[in-house]
Amino acid sequence: MKKKIFIVAAVLFSSRLMGQSWNDSVVIRMDEFPYSTLDRVIVTARKTEQRQNSTGKVTNVILPSQIEQSKGKTISEVLNTVSGISINGANNTAGTNQTVNLRGASAGNILILLDGVPVNDPSVITNYYDLNLIPIDQVEKIEIVKGGQSTLYGSDAVAGVINIITKKAKRKPAAMNVSASAGSYSTFRNNIGISGTKKRVSYNVQYSNVFSNGFSAAYDSAGNKNFDKDGFRQHAVYAGLRWLITRRLLGKLNGRYTHYKTDVDAAAFRDDKDFISASKNFQAGAGFTYELVNGNVNLNYFYNKVVRTYTDDSTDRSNPFSYYSDSKYEGITQFAELYSTNKWDNVELLAGVDFRSNKTNQDYFSFGPFGPYRNSLKDTLANMWQLSPYASAVVRSDVGLTIEGGLRWNYHSEYGNNLTYTFNPTYLIDDKLKLFGNLYSSYKTPTLYQLFDEFAGNKNLKAERSLMVEGGAEYFFHSDFRTRLVYFYRDTKDAIQFLLIDPNFFTYQYRNINRQKNRGLEWEATYNIGHWQFEANYTHVSGKTISPYDETGTSLGKDTSYSNLYRVPRNVLNFSAGIGIKKLFIKAQLRAVSKRLEPVYASAPKTLSSYYTVDLYGDYNFSAKWKLFIDLKNITNQRYFDVFGYNSRRFNFMTGLSVNL
Repeated sequence: MKKKIFIVAAVLFSSRLMGQSWNDSVVIRMDEFPYSTLDRVIVTARKTEQRQNSTGKVTNVILPSQIEQSKGKTISEVLNTVSGISINGANNTAGTNQTVNLRGASAGNILILLDGVPVNDPSVITNYYDLNLIPIDQVEKIEIVKGGQSTLYGSDAVAGVINIITKKAKRKPAAMNVSASAGSYSTFRNNIGISGTKKRVSYNVQYSNVFSNGFSAAYDSAGNKNFDKDGFRQHAVYAGLRWLITRRLLGKLNGRYTHYKTDVDAAAFRDDKDFISASKNFQAGAGFTYELVNGNVNLNYFYNKVVRTYTDDSTDRSNPFSYYSDSKYEGITQFAELYSTNKWDNVELLAGVDFRSNKTNQDYFSFGPFGPYRNSLKDTLANMWQLSPYASAVVRSDVGLTIEGGLRWNYHSEYGNNLTYTFNPTYLIDDKLKLFGNLYSSYKTPTLYQLFDEFAGNKNLKAERSLMVEGGAEYFFHSDFRTRLVYFYRDTKDAIQFLLIDPNFFTYQYRNINRQKNRGLEWEATYNIGHWQFEANYTHVSGKTISPYDETGTSLGKDTSYSNLYRVPRNVLNFSAGIGIKKLFIKAQLRAVSKRLEPVYASAPKTLSSYYTVDLYGDYNFSAKWKLFIDLKNITNQRYFDVFGYNSRRFNFMTGLSVNL
């Protein structure tokens, strides 16, 4: 009887928000046990658990063990080691905007998921989500699915999705985790949490904080050394509750509150001693999972509110146009989803519908030599909603061939409707060689700012439409060796561009005017032998924009093409080598980045020099509960620009202690 209950509960908890299995009194997490790439379980590719090698989609997983080895890093720094990903600002001052680029796609074309649920900030022009809001100490693992994922995940999943999965409750009645670290720039990072499972109830509470004096965000090109340090202060609380109401019905509640303040400089190469930015993020979610004979039904609701403020009293007069400015940007999203998964011997079906609403309130006030100025955008105007039914099916043969296909129809309150599809055939030979070819269509809806801004908004905008083709092969040799080579091509039509409509009156407007094409190669490999672990990946990407307007939005009178890889390197190489001997683990990591183009307002782009960094990490496990670590970053003290005119970290370190009781 107990065995039967365990099997039923295990199926129940295979939904995308769980990542764990239950019986009446025990929670078992897959990631507590070692397993090879062949057996690795992921949830993001199809919103349900599956072996990583059973999908033709291109996936990467940052495992809990890798998260544990990243206590001195941020989420952005960890993601920067994944093939195809480049995050601007990951190595700048804490609190810098973290814009994610994947395979050459611009900001806002990669969808961030938090425990499988889309998160974004509709007050931002491109709709992206600020990764500074999620402390890495509260993260269990991260799954990345590349390629156009709009069929399953809707708008913004143009180049892929990044699913950040938070820590799960421990299986004993009460457990505590504590970590404390300190390092360069007077940085202190702490986390404390308590979690557990008691019969049918699981709970998890985590608190994190970060304090840093930092360094000047802007680069002092004159060398006067009078630029002030730009600090960072963050508090983040997460709480989750899961209740096995009946043997078939699971209830879920969770909430998160994050607040951080950071000092801001005026612009590239320009200091500002009294410019402060603050961000607050409140999230609340609830859901139910009901187990069926061959699958489950999931109902989820998620509320996300981000408030950003910028205050500059300009006592040092770095801004000649205002003595004082204050702005507030509030973005609110609501997400509701109902979907069902069903599995039979060789067939899987997924069908669902989701509803999304976005709204924003924005206020700006300044006072200067020309008098007061005020501008605002209210949610009574700046709001939109989407309703999207979708379906996907997987058919597997007995000879290793698997075909996945899906459709999504999206209705948007402003521009009407659009349709996306996906077709993913894959062929697995002897559980060693996987051949795949993927065809995706995807879309990105216009943002609230692009639609409703008083000066440049355009209510006639429609969605950007992308078509992506992938092809490649992946080879596994037991758990010791894995390698994958992928070619990708993406063609985006109706891309939205900021245009100078009337030069006489300096009139600008957003319009669906250009076309963007990106292509490239990704190669990656892992090799384990004895006590050694080796990982390497290489990405090459190229891209161009075809438009009758140049990079500054000025009309050229005819179509022309130019590179669209702004702040995106054409070539990136990551390599790491680690060795574990008894209680000691040491890893060295190299990252080499090629030249990039930096956009310059009303001028030709500037070329940023290539660079490399070398990091060294080590930890020592005194016991199964106590671990001491040190993370040395940029040990060769390289000076480089990820963003022109803004400092990146020179040699720096973090060291600390983590305890699990």
